[in-house]
Amino acid sequence: MNAPTPSAHLAPAILSREVPQALIDALKARFNERCSTALVVREQHGRDESAFAPVPPPSAVVFAESTQDVADAVKLASQYSVPVIPFGIGSSLEGHLLAVQGGISIDVSRMNQVLSINAEDLTVTVQPGVTRKQVNEAVKSTGLFFPIDPGADATLGGMSATRASGTNAVRYGTMRENVLALQVVTAQGDIIRTGTRAKKSSAGYDLTRLMVGSEGTLGVITEVTVKLYPLPEAISAAICSFPSIEASVRTTIQIIQMGIPIARVELIDSNTVRMVNAYAKLGLKEAPLLLMEFHGSPASVKEQAELVQEIASEFGGMEFEWATTPEERTRLWTARHNAYFAAIQSKPGCRAISTDTCVPISRLADCLLDSVVEADASGIPYFLVGHVGDGNFHFGYLIDPDKPEERETAEQLNHALVARALRLEGTCTGEHGIGLHKMDFLLTETGEGAVDMMRTIKRALDPKNIMNPGKIFTL
Repeated sequence: MNAPTPSAHLAPAILSREVPQALIDALKARFNERCSTALVVREQHGRDESAFAPVPPPSAVVFAESTQDVADAVKLASQYSVPVIPFGIGSSLEGHLLAVQGGISIDVSRMNQVLSINAEDLTVTVQPGVTRKQVNEAVKSTGLFFPIDPGADATLGGMSATRASGTNAVRYGTMRENVLALQVVTAQGDIIRTGTRAKKSSAGYDLTRLMVGSEGTLGVITEVTVKLYPLPEAISAAICSFPSIEASVRTTIQIIQMGIPIARVELIDSNTVRMVNAYAKLGLKEAPLLLMEFHGSPASVKEQAELVQEIASEFGGMEFEWATTPEERTRLWTARHNAYFAAIQSKPGCRAISTDTCVPISRLADCLLDSVVEADASGIPYFLVGHVGDGNFHFGYLIDPDKPEERETAEQLNHALVARALRLEGTCTGEHGIGLHKMDFLLTETGEGAVDMMRTIKRALDPKNIMNPGKIFTL
């Protein structure tokens, strides 16, 4: 199968459907002031953090406050065959929120209640507008925590929809492994439940896994039950600088292959260190570094740290900086999570075309190092961070949105990177999802047969094609 050309990703295809005034009137009658047609509100809900040029916004925004609100809005939209686009906080990176076929946006940010904490079973059930930080604030008195941490303070509804992960994935997994049950409003406006709070089940099709990662194309998530974990008895973080990116990657590969249960291991290249230093007023050595964290008993944390330090020294690791207090660890991880914003600020007015390929850990060096060579040769400013412990890394190519040649160069780099990852038996997206940006890559990665099966599922569950249409694949 031929790989897609870079130009295939430069602009979304717009195929807007008419939104009848009768639907707007019906929504206003049902939701009153919670249905807005103000342009500024619609524009806010018609864009995300992707680098796509603005497209026409949704025709209306409904601010849902309950599952029944969502069901009623979807029923009205279905009656008029009008698209529905779920909205959390707008932090997605692949064009998930763009109203490429018109329609209405359903904002679930007001559905932000923690419904139940079951500390004995290590689970929590929340509404979709609850953010990851809000979850951890709610459960902190129980001695438990929720480990999935994408850089943004994303909502759990959005994190479920995009199958998000983050810096802790190497030890705790992704949303795929941590969502136990969902409540979902279907394309017909029906309310269903998938899964239970039990740790396992063999009851029929695994609809929870089907919905996790479906990017709003099969239903609107209105309730999420996730796993919690005991707070480690001891936590220690460390920064270690390296003479080269290759040395830091080789260190990571050996850590993982030796089975050391490291909780986090993040790569930050020298470009990004410089940007983070300027943004967060830090004084980190401007060299490639690994930011690591160890969880467990005091003895096990000490053992893990000593083993990792020994491995790092073999590859030229230097200037280990340890952080054992919560304040010190927060300072380091805040810097990591702010890398995206630090990069954007480093080139005022720019947009970032981001990548999130993931490869088997044994192929990480081959994929990442060749991609660095190409990025350096291009002349495009970029930042590089990675959850390298599970073979996942991100380039952010910083472009002037008013210069098509820069966008084309960045897309060529992205295209080459994805093609390389697929050759190495990896994936085009480790955590951001397909959205609009990676639709052609999905076809290359999975093949036409698999995408046709996805289309069959979509048509069966959403025959009017109203649930976030035009994302993941075209019908």
